Amino acid sequence: MNYIIILFSTATIVAGIIILVKPEIVFGLIRRNLESLGLHVLAVVIRIIIGIALIVWATKSKYPTTILIIGWISIAAASTLGIMGRVNFKRLMSWALSVAPSFGRIGGLLAILFGSFLIHAVI
Repeated sequence: MNYIIILFSTATIVAGIIILVKPEIVFGLIRRNLESLGLHVLAVVIRIIIGIALIVWATKSKYPTTILIIGWISIAAASTLGIMGRVNFKRLMSWALSVAPSFGRIGGLLAILFGSFLIHAVI
């Protein structure tokens, strides 16, 4: 399970670095796939997988309570995204892309910090 967490964390760090250096790569990818059902499904499935991995691995981590809470938040986020439907998901993503020019780089930095924390917590 920790390999799933490490893989997710590494991808999060890489995405954060790309957002810091050239944000349009990540935001353009999301924008181009906004109409795709696959983006919505991927958003839900990734959160479920990482949530389960975090919950299962929490007791073996350096911060069991924190990792457990993050896992449950991930499951709750997946449930919310799944329940909200396609129209509201597209609306949410459009809003996020509209604030990306102002806050994207801050989000990139937070992604790097979050991914780094998860790796630190499970290794």
